[in-house]
Amino acid sequence: MSPTTPSSTAPAQSTTRAHARRGEGQWALGYREPLNPNERSKKDDNPLHVRERIEHIYAKGGFASIDPGDLRGRFRWYGLYTQRKPGIDGGRTATLEPEELDDEYFMLRIRIDGGAVTTEQLAVIGEVSQTYARDTADITDRQNIQYHWIRVEDMPTIWAKLEGAGLTTMEACGDSPRVVLGSPVAGIAEDEVIDGTPAIDEIKRRFIGDKAFANLPRKFKSAVSGLPDVAHEIHDIAFVGVVHPEHGPGFDVWVGGGLSTNPMIGQRLGAWVPLDEVADVYGAVISVFRDYGYRRLRHRARIKFLVKDWGVAKFRAVMEEKYLGRKLIDGPAPEVPAVPRDHIGVHRQRDGRFYIGAAPIAGRVSGSVLVEVAKAAERAGSSRVRFTPQQKLVVLDVAEAEVRALQGELAKLGLQSEPSPWRRGVMACTGIEFCKLAIVETKARALDLVTTLESRLTDITDGIAAPISVHINGCPNSCARIQTADIGLKGQIVIDDAGNQVEGFQVHLGGGLGLDAGFGRKLRGHKVTGDELSDYVERVVRNFVAKREPDERFAQWVTRADEGDLR
Repeated sequence: MSPTTPSSTAPAQSTTRAHARRGEGQWALGYREPLNPNERSKKDDNPLHVRERIEHIYAKGGFASIDPGDLRGRFRWYGLYTQRKPGIDGGRTATLEPEELDDEYFMLRIRIDGGAVTTEQLAVIGEVSQTYARDTADITDRQNIQYHWIRVEDMPTIWAKLEGAGLTTMEACGDSPRVVLGSPVAGIAEDEVIDGTPAIDEIKRRFIGDKAFANLPRKFKSAVSGLPDVAHEIHDIAFVGVVHPEHGPGFDVWVGGGLSTNPMIGQRLGAWVPLDEVADVYGAVISVFRDYGYRRLRHRARIKFLVKDWGVAKFRAVMEEKYLGRKLIDGPAPEVPAVPRDHIGVHRQRDGRFYIGAAPIAGRVSGSVLVEVAKAAERAGSSRVRFTPQQKLVVLDVAEAEVRALQGELAKLGLQSEPSPWRRGVMACTGIEFCKLAIVETKARALDLVTTLESRLTDITDGIAAPISVHINGCPNSCARIQTADIGLKGQIVIDDAGNQVEGFQVHLGGGLGLDAGFGRKLRGHKVTGDELSDYVERVVRNFVAKREPDERFAQWVTRADEGDLR
């Protein structure tokens, strides 16, 4: 049975969530009438049609010619969001209408599945930034590149340049199958179970740009990796490398993960999938989401709510029986890494060459930096670069004799391959500089935090075995994965000691993935102002180093620490 065609017999709904049986907008249960403006917009016109209007109408007529339904809706299917108008403080984010927040410029996201680019492609990405985006470029934690200051008038030329290099912005955003994360060291890591790259390529070929999957209840995030290095626990669907005792290398399947304001750890289906069936299973799962996902309320329109309501056994049964048309093989769980893997540093590849992972601060680079990285990599004999889910960059295929020289060139560009724990562990979302949802500044705050901690904590840096992750988010949506950080910071307006409303953060402590999978500890009523942030992080880190047990991880210490040591 085709994964795009559901059975005419709908499965019975869970008796534990009776409200899911009435009016949740599930297509498979007959609820085809749109129940909110987002669903109406998608029904009125398939969002993939918007490109033609951008090229032939809006690029010629300019910002004022854009239909509002396209501007704040369908543009996203081609990676475009309006960016925040300068000068609007975070306290007004929730009180203004969208048109009051909109600038006449756009954020543009390039989807880079698996984070993989050639040096030629990297140069083109950088050159587009220099010419059309005021030299802006950020590496995201979805392995994408994000521009700012884009004009709609320039989009036809930008697409021509990117697509001429084999790149795309299609379904980089929107209620669609977004970028597929992959291991930055796929195909080269000595300890990789299996290379997931062919499966990622097949998913792209079969599902990206297919109108049958361009109207999902909401976004669909996925990952395929032969190593546990892509935050698989927090994806809508993830395939993680594992060896079956009878069938050999393949993938363990996870569904129903996600963060934002209702975080959930994904659940194992308990199924083992061979490489050549990954795209089939992906298609079956995304079809279940499309047809049974909740469309009435946007905040419940993610697959994690369906998995939670049905339970993983029912979800697997529906997926197998109604879409896949066969039973999957039961399989073992993947190994859980002792520490998160971030690919920073110099590492031997399976072919004897080396890869070098380097850290900008919170993913902030520039077009000029990316052009120079491409040149430096080529001088070192490499033609491949990859971005990581931690907002970092990796150059592959470096001969041993070229390693030191390339490290030096990258360092001159602000990309350190032997960084401090603070530079290595920090992540940040776009923040109030450009994002219309943000309440506080993030990228500049991350830069200040890293540089301050690097100067203050030199006496204890050598005693920190693993980087202490600090994730900074400008609003509650957790684009920077604050709930799974050692120190997660959720931006909000707080009251300082003088009674003034200022930028600040709610603090989450001890979250993590892998061995420490969970969402951390929140201290009742505890807020930190932006100006206090460096002092606060320094204080907590020093308390950890002074009071931890031997080999104790930060997340372990937080669970038993006195509250006073965490404030």
